[in-house]
Amino acid sequence: MSAVRPTHWPISQFPVIDDCLHIGGMPLTQLAARVGQTPFYAYDRRLLDERVALLRKRLPSAIQLHYAVKANPMSAVTQHLASLVDGLDVASLGELSVALDTGMDPAEISFAGPGKRPPELTAAIAAGITINLESARELETVARLGHGLGRQPRVAVRVNPDFELKASGMKMSGGPKPFGVDAEQTPALLRRIGQLDLDFRGFHIFSGSQNLRAEALIDAHDRTFELALRLAVDAPAPVRMLNIGGGFGIPYFPGDTPLDLEPVAANLDHWLPTVKEQLPEAHVVLELGRYLVGEAGIYVVEVVDRKVSRGHTFLVTNGGLHHHLAASGNFGQVVRKNYPVVVGNRVMGNEREIVSVVGPLCTPLDILADRMELAKADVGDLIVVFQSGAYGLTASPARFLSHPACVEVLV
Repeated sequence: MSAVRPTHWPISQFPVIDDCLHIGGMPLTQLAARVGQTPFYAYDRRLLDERVALLRKRLPSAIQLHYAVKANPMSAVTQHLASLVDGLDVASLGELSVALDTGMDPAEISFAGPGKRPPELTAAIAAGITINLESARELETVARLGHGLGRQPRVAVRVNPDFELKASGMKMSGGPKPFGVDAEQTPALLRRIGQLDLDFRGFHIFSGSQNLRAEALIDAHDRTFELALRLAVDAPAPVRMLNIGGGFGIPYFPGDTPLDLEPVAANLDHWLPTVKEQLPEAHVVLELGRYLVGEAGIYVVEVVDRKVSRGHTFLVTNGGLHHHLAASGNFGQVVRKNYPVVVGNRVMGNEREIVSVVGPLCTPLDILADRMELAKADVGDLIVVFQSGAYGLTASPARFLSHPACVEVLV
Protein backbone atom coordinates (compact mmCIF):
# COMPACT_ATOMS: atom_id res chain seq x y z
CA MET A 1 0.00 0.00 0.00
CA SER A 2 1.43 3.39 -0.97
CA ALA A 3 1.79 6.11 1.64
CA VAL A 4 -0.84 8.81 1.74
CA ARG A 5 0.55 11.95 0.15
CA PRO A 6 0.07 15.17 2.15
CA THR A 7 -2.11 17.70 0.38
CA HIS A 8 -2.12 21.48 0.22
CA TRP A 9 -4.71 23.68 1.83
CA PRO A 10 -7.46 24.04 -0.80
CA ILE A 11 -6.76 26.84 -3.27
CA SER A 12 -10.20 28.37 -3.69
CA GLN A 13 -9.53 32.02 -4.45
CA PHE A 14 -9.58 31.43 -8.23
CA PRO A 15 -12.75 30.01 -9.82
CA VAL A 16 -12.56 26.87 -11.93
CA ILE A 17 -15.14 26.76 -14.77
CA ASP A 18 -15.27 23.93 -17.33
CA ASP A 19 -12.10 22.58 -15.70
CA CYS A 20 -10.17 25.75 -16.56
CA LEU A 21 -8.78 28.18 -14.01
CA HIS A 22 -10.16 31.73 -14.21
CA ILE A 23 -8.24 34.81 -13.17
CA GLY A 24 -9.33 38.41 -13.56
CA GLY A 25 -12.73 37.20 -14.72
CA MET A 26 -11.42 35.26 -17.73
CA PRO A 27 -10.26 31.72 -18.53
CA LEU A 28 -6.54 31.15 -18.17
CA THR A 29 -6.28 30.22 -21.84
CA GLN A 30 -7.80 33.56 -22.84
CA LEU A 31 -5.51 35.43 -20.50
CA ALA A 32 -2.47 33.64 -21.93
CA ALA A 33 -3.54 34.69 -25.42
CA ARG A 34 -4.03 38.25 -24.22
CA VAL A 35 -0.61 38.37 -22.57
CA GLY A 36 0.89 37.06 -25.79
CA GLN A 37 3.57 34.85 -24.28
CA THR A 38 4.48 32.39 -21.58
CA PRO A 39 5.88 32.38 -18.96
CA PHE A 40 4.06 35.15 -17.13
CA TYR A 41 2.88 36.23 -13.72
CA ALA A 42 -0.70 37.38 -13.28
CA TYR A 43 -2.09 39.21 -10.24
CA ASP A 44 -5.81 39.52 -9.56
CA ARG A 45 -6.86 42.98 -8.34
CA ARG A 46 -10.12 41.55 -6.96
CA LEU A 47 -8.13 39.45 -4.53
CA LEU A 48 -5.99 42.41 -3.51
CA ASP A 49 -9.17 44.37 -2.77
CA GLU A 50 -10.64 41.49 -0.79
CA ARG A 51 -7.52 40.97 1.32
CA VAL A 52 -7.33 44.61 2.36
CA ALA A 53 -11.09 44.63 3.04
CA LEU A 54 -10.69 41.55 5.24
CA LEU A 55 -8.00 43.25 7.30
CA ARG A 56 -10.04 46.43 7.62
CA LYS A 57 -12.97 44.36 8.88
CA ARG A 58 -11.03 42.18 11.33
CA LEU A 59 -8.39 44.56 12.73
CA PRO A 60 -9.06 47.49 15.05
CA SER A 61 -9.87 50.61 13.03
CA ALA A 62 -6.99 52.50 14.66
CA ILE A 63 -4.42 50.17 13.07
CA GLN A 64 -2.85 51.62 9.93
CA LEU A 65 -1.90 49.31 7.06
CA HIS A 66 1.31 49.81 5.12
CA TYR A 67 2.34 47.80 2.07
CA ALA A 68 5.93 46.49 2.04
CA VAL A 69 6.79 47.10 -1.60
CA LYS A 70 9.62 44.56 -1.58
CA ALA A 71 7.03 41.76 -1.62
CA ASN A 72 5.98 42.75 -5.14
CA PRO A 73 7.28 46.04 -6.55
CA MET A 74 5.44 45.79 -9.89
CA SER A 75 4.33 49.37 -10.51
CA ALA A 76 0.71 48.48 -11.32
CA VAL A 77 0.38 46.35 -8.16
CA THR A 78 1.93 49.05 -5.99
CA GLN A 79 -0.25 51.73 -7.58
CA HIS A 80 -3.39 49.69 -6.91
CA LEU A 81 -2.49 48.93 -3.32
CA ALA A 82 -1.54 52.56 -2.67
CA SER A 83 -5.19 53.41 -3.21
CA LEU A 84 -6.22 50.91 -0.54
CA VAL A 85 -3.63 51.19 2.25
CA ASP A 86 -2.39 53.99 4.50
CA GLY A 87 1.28 53.96 3.59
CA LEU A 88 4.13 52.29 1.72
CA ASP A 89 7.46 50.91 2.91
CA VAL A 90 10.42 50.63 0.56
CA ALA A 91 13.90 49.11 0.69
CA SER A 92 15.75 50.68 -2.26
CA LEU A 93 15.92 53.75 -4.45
CA GLY A 94 14.10 51.84 -7.19
CA GLU A 95 11.24 50.98 -4.86
CA LEU A 96 11.16 54.57 -3.63
CA SER A 97 10.65 55.76 -7.21
CA VAL A 98 7.76 53.31 -7.64
CA ALA A 99 6.21 54.45 -4.35
CA LEU A 100 6.47 58.15 -5.13
CA ASP A 101 4.89 57.58 -8.55
CA THR A 102 1.73 56.34 -6.84
CA GLY A 103 1.00 59.76 -5.42
CA MET A 104 1.12 58.47 -1.84
CA ASP A 105 1.81 61.26 0.65
CA PRO A 106 5.60 61.15 1.22
CA ALA A 107 4.95 61.46 4.96
CA GLU A 108 3.38 57.98 4.76
CA ILE A 109 6.35 56.36 2.97
CA SER A 110 9.26 54.88 4.92
CA PHE A 111 12.63 53.51 3.82
CA ALA A 112 14.23 50.57 5.65
CA GLY A 113 17.24 48.39 5.02
CA PRO A 114 20.91 48.24 6.03
CA GLY A 115 23.61 49.81 3.91
CA LYS A 116 21.64 52.67 2.41
CA ARG A 117 23.99 54.63 0.13
CA PRO A 118 24.32 58.43 0.27
CA PRO A 119 22.47 58.90 -3.06
CA GLU A 120 19.55 56.87 -1.70
CA LEU A 121 19.51 58.80 1.56
CA THR A 122 19.73 62.10 -0.31
CA ALA A 123 16.73 61.15 -2.46
CA ALA A 124 14.77 60.08 0.62
CA ILE A 125 15.51 63.34 2.45
CA ALA A 126 14.61 65.41 -0.60
CA ALA A 127 11.35 63.50 -1.03
CA GLY A 128 10.37 64.04 2.60
CA ILE A 129 9.85 60.39 3.47
CA THR A 130 10.77 58.71 6.77
CA ILE A 131 14.15 57.00 6.95
CA ASN A 132 14.29 54.02 9.28
CA LEU A 133 17.78 54.34 10.75
CA GLU A 134 19.75 51.10 10.88
CA SER A 135 22.99 52.25 12.56
CA ALA A 136 24.75 55.11 14.33
CA ARG A 137 26.82 55.77 11.22
CA GLU A 138 23.69 56.04 9.09
CA LEU A 139 22.29 58.55 11.57
CA GLU A 140 25.33 60.79 11.19
CA THR A 141 25.23 60.49 7.40
CA VAL A 142 21.55 61.45 7.32
CA ALA A 143 22.19 64.47 9.52
CA ARG A 144 25.08 65.62 7.33
CA LEU A 145 23.14 65.16 4.09
CA GLY A 146 20.09 66.91 5.52
CA HIS A 147 22.22 69.90 6.54
CA GLY A 148 23.67 70.04 3.03
CA LEU A 149 20.21 70.05 1.48
CA GLY A 150 18.84 72.58 3.94
CA ARG A 151 16.12 70.10 4.93
CA GLN A 152 15.19 68.47 8.22
CA PRO A 153 15.20 64.70 7.61
CA ARG A 154 12.32 62.62 8.93
CA VAL A 155 13.73 59.63 10.83
CA ALA A 156 12.61 56.64 12.85
CA VAL A 157 14.77 54.03 14.54
CA ARG A 158 14.61 50.47 13.35
CA VAL A 159 15.15 48.46 16.51
CA ASN A 160 16.68 44.99 16.67
CA PRO A 161 14.88 43.62 19.73
CA ASP A 162 16.28 40.94 22.00
CA PHE A 163 13.50 38.54 20.97
CA GLU A 164 12.40 36.89 17.75
CA LEU A 165 9.14 35.91 16.12
CA LYS A 166 8.87 32.25 17.01
CA ALA A 167 8.08 29.77 14.23
CA SER A 168 8.64 32.41 11.55
CA GLY A 169 9.84 31.54 8.08
CA MET A 170 12.61 34.14 8.31
CA LYS A 171 13.83 35.54 11.63
CA MET A 172 14.75 39.22 11.44
CA SER A 173 15.64 39.95 15.06
CA GLY A 174 17.08 38.52 18.27
CA GLY A 175 20.84 38.01 18.54
CA PRO A 176 23.38 39.63 16.22
CA LYS A 177 21.63 40.94 13.09
CA PRO A 178 22.55 43.31 10.25
CA PHE A 179 19.08 44.83 10.58
CA GLY A 180 18.35 47.73 12.90
CA VAL A 181 19.93 49.08 16.06
CA ASP A 182 20.23 46.68 19.00
CA ALA A 183 17.61 47.52 21.61
CA GLU A 184 20.26 48.10 24.27
CA GLN A 185 22.04 50.63 22.00
CA THR A 186 18.85 52.47 21.04
CA PRO A 187 18.66 54.88 24.04
CA ALA A 188 22.07 56.34 23.17
CA LEU A 189 21.04 56.70 19.53
CA LEU A 190 17.84 58.46 20.58
CA ARG A 191 19.84 60.92 22.66
CA ARG A 192 22.07 61.61 19.67
CA ILE A 193 19.02 62.24 17.47
CA GLY A 194 17.96 64.84 20.03
CA GLN A 195 21.30 66.64 19.57
CA LEU A 196 20.85 66.86 15.79
CA ASP A 197 18.36 68.76 13.66
CA LEU A 198 16.18 65.77 12.81
CA ASP A 199 12.42 65.20 12.77
CA PHE A 200 12.01 62.11 14.96
CA ARG A 201 8.92 60.06 14.05
CA GLY A 202 9.13 56.85 16.08
CA PHE A 203 10.12 53.20 15.90
CA HIS A 204 10.15 50.31 13.46
CA ILE A 205 10.31 46.96 15.28
CA PHE A 206 10.16 43.97 12.93
CA SER A 207 10.98 40.53 14.30
CA GLY A 208 10.15 37.99 11.58
CA SER A 209 8.13 36.96 8.55
CA GLN A 210 5.84 34.24 7.16
CA ASN A 211 4.18 33.14 10.39
CA LEU A 212 0.98 31.08 10.51
CA ARG A 213 0.73 30.80 14.29
CA ALA A 214 -1.46 33.37 15.98
CA GLU A 215 0.07 32.68 19.38
CA ALA A 216 3.55 33.47 18.07
CA LEU A 217 2.41 36.78 16.59
CA ILE A 218 0.61 37.67 19.82
CA ASP A 219 3.77 36.99 21.82
CA ALA A 220 5.83 39.13 19.43
CA HIS A 221 3.30 41.97 19.57
CA ASP A 222 3.25 41.87 23.37
CA ARG A 223 7.03 42.16 23.50
CA THR A 224 7.10 44.79 20.78
CA PHE A 225 4.66 47.10 22.59
CA GLU A 226 6.48 46.61 25.89
CA LEU A 227 9.82 47.44 24.25
CA ALA A 228 8.45 50.49 22.45
CA LEU A 229 6.97 51.91 25.64
CA ARG A 230 10.33 51.48 27.42
CA LEU A 231 12.30 53.06 24.59
CA ALA A 232 9.90 56.00 24.32
CA VAL A 233 11.20 57.26 27.68
CA ASP A 234 14.43 58.27 25.92
CA ALA A 235 12.81 59.55 22.73
CA PRO A 236 13.81 63.11 21.79
CA ALA A 237 10.23 63.95 20.74
CA PRO A 238 6.77 62.38 20.99
CA VAL A 239 6.46 59.07 19.18
CA ARG A 240 4.16 59.61 16.21
CA MET A 241 4.68 56.30 14.42
CA LEU A 242 5.04 52.81 15.86
CA ASN A 243 5.59 50.28 13.08
CA ILE A 244 5.26 46.82 14.63
CA GLY A 245 6.22 45.04 11.40
CA GLY A 246 4.22 42.29 9.80
CA GLY A 247 4.97 38.60 9.83
CA PHE A 248 1.50 37.46 8.74
CA GLY A 249 2.01 34.30 6.69
CA ILE A 250 0.13 32.47 3.96
CA PRO A 251 -0.13 28.69 3.46
CA TYR A 252 2.32 27.36 0.87
CA PHE A 253 3.03 23.73 1.67
CA PRO A 254 1.23 20.51 2.59
CA GLY A 255 0.17 20.75 6.23
CA ASP A 256 0.04 24.55 6.28
CA THR A 257 -3.21 26.14 7.46
CA PRO A 258 -4.19 29.83 7.14
CA LEU A 259 -3.44 32.29 9.91
CA ASP A 260 -6.32 32.87 12.33
CA LEU A 261 -6.67 36.65 12.43
CA GLU A 262 -9.22 36.85 15.24
CA PRO A 263 -6.93 36.33 18.27
CA VAL A 264 -4.24 38.54 16.73
CA ALA A 265 -6.78 41.33 16.22
CA ALA A 266 -8.14 40.90 19.75
CA ASN A 267 -4.67 41.26 21.23
CA LEU A 268 -4.01 44.41 19.22
CA ASP A 269 -7.33 45.80 20.45
CA HIS A 270 -6.22 44.99 24.00
CA TRP A 271 -2.99 46.97 23.60
CA LEU A 272 -4.30 50.08 21.84
CA PRO A 273 -5.70 51.87 24.94
CA THR A 274 -2.33 51.51 26.70
CA VAL A 275 -0.48 52.80 23.67
CA LYS A 276 -2.94 55.71 23.37
CA GLU A 277 -2.45 56.59 27.02
CA GLN A 278 1.35 56.47 27.03
CA LEU A 279 2.03 57.48 23.41
CA PRO A 280 -0.96 59.73 22.65
CA GLU A 281 0.37 60.93 19.27
CA ALA A 282 1.43 57.51 17.97
CA HIS A 283 -0.17 55.74 15.02
CA VAL A 284 0.30 51.96 15.17
CA VAL A 285 1.30 50.54 11.80
CA LEU A 286 1.17 46.98 10.51
CA GLU A 287 3.61 46.59 7.61
CA LEU A 288 2.42 43.71 5.44
CA GLY A 289 3.72 42.44 2.13
CA ARG A 290 3.28 38.76 1.45
CA TYR A 291 -0.05 38.66 3.27
CA LEU A 292 -1.48 41.32 0.97
CA VAL A 293 -0.25 40.03 -2.39
CA GLY A 294 0.98 36.45 -2.06
CA GLU A 295 -2.28 34.61 -2.65
CA ALA A 296 -3.42 37.00 -5.40
CA GLY A 297 -0.77 35.90 -7.89
CA ILE A 298 -0.02 32.93 -10.13
CA TYR A 299 2.98 31.97 -12.23
CA VAL A 300 2.11 30.38 -15.58
CA VAL A 301 4.42 28.28 -17.75
CA GLU A 302 3.84 26.18 -20.84
CA VAL A 303 4.71 22.51 -21.31
CA VAL A 304 7.23 22.22 -24.15
CA ASP A 305 8.14 18.55 -23.78
CA ARG A 306 6.88 15.43 -22.07
CA LYS A 307 9.42 12.71 -21.42
CA VAL A 308 9.71 9.49 -19.46
CA SER A 309 12.99 8.64 -17.78
CA ARG A 310 13.30 5.19 -16.22
CA GLY A 311 9.59 5.02 -15.55
CA HIS A 312 9.08 8.57 -14.25
CA THR A 313 7.33 11.28 -16.26
CA PHE A 314 8.74 14.79 -16.55
CA LEU A 315 6.84 17.78 -17.87
CA VAL A 316 9.47 20.16 -19.23
CA THR A 317 8.32 23.78 -19.31
CA ASN A 318 9.61 27.10 -20.59
CA GLY A 319 9.90 28.61 -17.10
CA GLY A 320 11.53 27.72 -13.84
CA LEU A 321 13.79 28.88 -11.05
CA HIS A 322 15.14 31.83 -13.07
CA HIS A 323 11.65 33.36 -12.81
CA HIS A 324 10.39 31.74 -9.59
CA LEU A 325 13.27 30.81 -7.34
CA ALA A 326 11.01 30.33 -4.32
CA ALA A 327 8.85 27.68 -6.00
CA SER A 328 11.97 25.73 -6.92
CA GLY A 329 12.77 25.43 -3.22
CA ASN A 330 15.94 27.50 -3.39
CA PHE A 331 14.71 30.61 -1.57
CA GLY A 332 14.43 29.99 2.15
CA GLN A 333 13.54 26.28 2.21
CA VAL A 334 15.77 23.87 4.11
CA VAL A 335 13.96 20.78 2.84
CA ARG A 336 12.29 21.27 -0.54
CA LYS A 337 8.49 21.18 -0.55
CA ASN A 338 6.05 21.72 -3.40
CA TYR A 339 4.08 24.90 -3.85
CA PRO A 340 0.44 24.28 -4.90
CA VAL A 341 0.54 23.47 -8.63
CA VAL A 342 -2.15 22.53 -11.18
CA VAL A 343 -2.53 22.09 -14.92
CA GLY A 344 -4.39 25.36 -15.36
CA ASN A 345 -6.40 24.47 -18.47
CA ARG A 346 -7.42 21.03 -17.14
CA VAL A 347 -7.43 21.44 -13.39
CA MET A 348 -8.94 18.05 -12.54
CA GLY A 349 -8.62 16.31 -15.91
CA ASN A 350 -10.01 12.96 -16.98
CA GLU A 351 -6.75 11.24 -16.07
CA ARG A 352 -4.34 11.81 -13.19
CA GLU A 353 -0.66 10.93 -12.87
CA ILE A 354 2.40 11.44 -10.71
CA VAL A 355 4.85 13.73 -12.51
CA SER A 356 7.65 16.18 -11.96
CA VAL A 357 7.44 19.63 -13.52
CA VAL A 358 10.84 21.02 -14.45
CA GLY A 359 12.20 24.06 -16.27
CA PRO A 360 14.59 24.46 -19.19
CA LEU A 361 17.73 25.24 -17.21
CA CYS A 362 20.79 23.00 -17.14
CA THR A 363 20.62 22.33 -13.41
CA PRO A 364 18.82 19.67 -11.34
CA LEU A 365 17.61 22.49 -9.07
CA ASP A 366 15.18 23.70 -11.75
CA ILE A 367 12.07 22.01 -10.33
CA LEU A 368 8.58 23.50 -10.03
CA ALA A 369 6.82 20.34 -8.78
CA ASP A 370 8.48 17.13 -7.66
CA ARG A 371 6.54 13.86 -7.92
CA MET A 372 3.19 15.55 -7.61
CA GLU A 373 -0.22 14.28 -8.67
CA LEU A 374 -1.59 16.38 -11.54
CA ALA A 375 -4.04 16.04 -14.39
CA LYS A 376 -2.36 14.33 -17.34
CA ALA A 377 -0.76 17.08 -19.41
CA ASP A 378 0.92 17.35 -22.78
CA VAL A 379 2.83 19.86 -24.86
CA GLY A 380 0.98 23.20 -24.98
CA ASP A 381 -0.81 22.80 -21.65
CA LEU A 382 -0.40 25.51 -19.02
CA ILE A 383 1.10 24.77 -15.61
CA VAL A 384 0.09 27.16 -12.82
CA VAL A 385 2.01 27.76 -9.59
CA PHE A 386 -0.24 29.29 -6.94
CA GLN A 387 0.76 31.56 -4.01
CA SER A 388 3.06 33.42 -6.41
CA GLY A 389 2.10 37.04 -5.79
CA ALA A 390 5.02 37.77 -3.45
CA TYR A 391 8.76 37.26 -3.76
CA GLY A 392 8.45 35.86 -7.26
CA LEU A 393 10.05 37.46 -10.30
CA THR A 394 12.11 40.13 -8.52
CA ALA A 395 13.40 37.56 -6.00
CA SER A 396 14.73 35.32 -8.79
CA PRO A 397 17.91 35.17 -10.91
CA ALA A 398 16.14 36.25 -14.11
CA ARG A 399 19.32 36.53 -16.18
CA PHE A 400 20.61 33.05 -15.30
CA LEU A 401 21.45 31.23 -18.56
CA SER A 402 20.01 34.17 -20.56
CA HIS A 403 16.58 32.70 -21.21
CA PRO A 404 13.76 35.01 -22.41
CA ALA A 405 12.29 37.44 -19.90
CA CYS A 406 9.05 36.82 -18.02
CA VAL A 407 6.25 39.40 -18.00
CA GLU A 408 3.79 40.47 -15.31
CA VAL A 409 0.18 41.58 -15.61
CA LEU A 410 -2.43 42.92 -13.19
CA VAL A 411 -5.94 41.84 -14.18
